[in-house]
Amino acid sequence: MNWNCNANASADMHPGVHAAEGMHLLADLTGIAASRLMECAAIELLLRKAANAANARILHSHFHSFGPDAGITGVVMLAESHISIHTWPEQGFAAIDIFMCGNARPLEALRVIEAGFKPVQCRLKSIKRGIVQAVP
Repeated sequence: MNWNCNANASADMHPGVHAAEGMHLLADLTGIAASRLMECAAIELLLRKAANAANARILHSHFHSFGPDAGITGVVMLAESHISIHTWPEQGFAAIDIFMCGNARPLEALRVIEAGFKPVQCRLKSIKRGIVQAVP
C-alpha cells in the first residue's frame, strides 16, 4: 500500500480527477446539566433528530449507557457517514463528532444537538476531508 501526503496537491493540478469530500465537525460541549447527559434513549432520539435535520439518511444507531448516573457512548451511522457522542455527566461535558458528505448539512445537525443539550459553551473544530480520485 502506498501512502502519499502532499499538502499542495489539488484536483486542479490533476486533469481527469475529482475530489470525494466531506465536512468533519468536532464539538466539545461544556456546561450541560448532568441529567441531559445520562439518558440513553433521549440522546439517541436527539442525534437521530439531528441527522434528519441535516438531510442525512440514517442506516443504524447503537447507544450504550455505562450505568445509572453514568455517561453514554453512541453512534448514528449514516449513508453520508456518522454522528457520534461520548458524555461525562459528572463534568457536564459531551464530545460530539459529526462527519457528513454529499448534500448533508453537518452544521444543521450541530444546531439541533446544541438546542437539545443547551451547553454553556461549544468549542468547534471543522475539518474538510477528502481524497482525489481518477474519473473513469
